[in-house]
Amino acid sequence: MKSRQMKAKTPLTTRPKDAVDAILMQWERERPDLDPSPMGPIGRIKRCAALLDHSLNENFSQFGMSIWEFDVLASLRRAGEPYRLSPTELFSSLMVTSGTMTHRLKRLEGSGLIERVPNESDARSMLVTLSAKGLELVNRAVEVHLERERSILKSLPAGLLAELDAHLSVLLNSLEEHSARVVSSPEK
Repeated sequence: MKSRQMKAKTPLTTRPKDAVDAILMQWERERPDLDPSPMGPIGRIKRCAALLDHSLNENFSQFGMSIWEFDVLASLRRAGEPYRLSPTELFSSLMVTSGTMTHRLKRLEGSGLIERVPNESDARSMLVTLSAKGLELVNRAVEVHLERERSILKSLPAGLLAELDAHLSVLLNSLEEHSARVVSSPEK
């Protein structure tokens, strides 16, 4: 059994209790020998992500698309004219497998939102480009998307939001470094 370590607690009186606090209290009651504190930030991040996904999917549905469709179209749009990337560049930036990317590209191509064009610098490969329809759609959707994100974050004071963003950046860098180490380390 692991011994319970001392942990710094944020007094619950300084902020409203949330669903994760209830989970932590249950673990503390049921397994007082464990320190469940890592579940706090990770549980909150996961719960925030689920709630954000729900809100953003609801937002994108008015354009007849989902988050993943927006992400692909937005990646191509951010690439700048001629709004073209290789499938490898797309799946790497979107953190999906090549098989998932192939399936998604087929769906977007079938919807007329992207086109596959020959790669002039490598005759063996194709590039993915936004169609005129896809460009028009992503340009409209990104405006509404940004307004939704502003609305979601409006209750946070600017200083707190900047601090949260900085802390999340530190966490993201740590997770990306950990992931790179895990991927690059040889199996035992």
